[in-house]
Amino acid sequence: MKKVRLEMVEKENRMDFFKYLLLADESEEVVKQYVYDGDMFSIHYENRIAGVVLFTLHQNQVVELKNIGLDRNFRGSGIGKIVLLEAYEKYAGMHKMVVGTANSSIGNLAFYQKAGFRIIGVKKDFFLHYPQPIFENGIRAMDMVMFEKELKLGE
Repeated sequence: MKKVRLEMVEKENRMDFFKYLLLADESEEVVKQYVYDGDMFSIHYENRIAGVVLFTLHQNQVVELKNIGLDRNFRGSGIGKIVLLEAYEKYAGMHKMVVGTANSSIGNLAFYQKAGFRIIGVKKDFFLHYPQPIFENGIRAMDMVMFEKELKLGE
């Protein structure tokens, strides 16, 4: 397994990692609304920063994977899956993890399902409220597809 390390990013240093958050969420205005929420970790692989991941905590023992931004050089290498496995351990006391992604994010839709997440709903027109339209894979991002995964010790 690849050697991946997560390091906590303190609130006063979060803007140093802003560019990584924008890799997963293109709207600076939207990212600025949540950059100081929850727990942020820098993702390290072979002594290099590969990206960042941000989790927010909600009622009823729910943790949300709010943003995971990996540098393009590290995508498709299995690092994202390892980050999720680390997160399952970090938040093992929580009931479940939720994550949302755009209807146009074909790779993300497959990634989360391969990681054991199940579709639980769609937030219709979610991305229509973004300041600028987002297009991926020739598809306009309009709806957010919501996923959840129950967390159990040892997963």
